[in-house]
Amino acid sequence: MMQFTYAVKLRRDKRDGGYVVTCRDLPEVITQGDTVEEAVAEAADALEEAVAGRIDDKRDIPVPTAKKREERNVSVPPSMALKAAVYLAVREAGISNSELARRLRLDEKEARRILDPHHPTKLPRIEAALAALGREVRMELA
Repeated sequence: MMQFTYAVKLRRDKRDGGYVVTCRDLPEVITQGDTVEEAVAEAADALEEAVAGRIDDKRDIPVPTAKKREERNVSVPPSMALKAAVYLAVREAGISNSELARRLRLDEKEARRILDPHHPTKLPRIEAALAALGREVRMELA
């Protein structure tokens, strides 16, 4: 099962006020917010951008590690988590965009859009891509 909920640390910024947010698993995630609620919302946005950047750069997306006592869990927004799941499944299967397109009976441009973290792919298309890769979408609400 793939999960995209990462442990982040909120550190009070004594000099400027507010909170600075960092993530051990995705060191490029550094953001801030004036309140805890704002910092957590900014953390979700930063996580989304970090995952999108890793997909764009064809880099690994790390498996989240367990949160420590001074951390809190923040999830990547669902649409990006689904894009990341497709990306990781394609990498794991070792297939090309052409092969993904063939399996989905799409042209290559449409298959590339499924893997484009900035393209708003609809859920049925993502579910079909994951099914073609032997995966399924399951939701969990916490």
